[in-house]
Amino acid sequence: MFRLNGNLGLCGAHRTGKTTLAIALAERLNIPFVRTTTSQVFATLGLDPAEPMDFDTRLFVQNHVLDAAEQVWKNSSSPFVSDRTPIDMIAYTLGDIQGRTEVNFTQLNNYIDRCFTSTNQFFQKLAIIQPGIPLVYEEGKAALNAAYIEHINVLIVGLCSDRRLNLPVIICDRANLDLETRIQSITSCKFQN
Repeated sequence: MFRLNGNLGLCGAHRTGKTTLAIALAERLNIPFVRTTTSQVFATLGLDPAEPMDFDTRLFVQNHVLDAAEQVWKNSSSPFVSDRTPIDMIAYTLGDIQGRTEVNFTQLNNYIDRCFTSTNQFFQKLAIIQPGIPLVYEEGKAALNAAYIEHINVLIVGLCSDRRLNLPVIICDRANLDLETRIQSITSCKFQN
């Protein structure tokens, strides 16, 4: 039987089934599921996550998203499963930077360092959930664009190999689309650093 020693974070792009999988894993492992509130943060700030943002606005929002997530994680019992990690937050921040985007690199680097520190603090294992399930539109969610979702996925995979991340990560096979298969792939995997 798979035993979770510490908190498990599912990371990946939006619309990949992370929340559904996190709920199912929590039930299977008999531990709490901790839902993050990214959509709620955007709504509170009066912003639409599917709309383009300039760099300053994106960083402002992402810091609020991280603040809200850290508060939820701090208030949770351990171990738990969460449907989002600060790694996702870095990927979305980087995903919005285009060739002509004006970027304050000091602020960006500070935010990225904060996200890695937070990931190492709140999680002991990460599982990357890759795209593949059918895309379904849902109001208040990020853009439903397969290429954008793939872009975020590639960023997350790369970020999970960064030396600043000090915990084991598995990458779930993108061919595993069935919920039970996804659960088995995580619970039967030996996490490696």
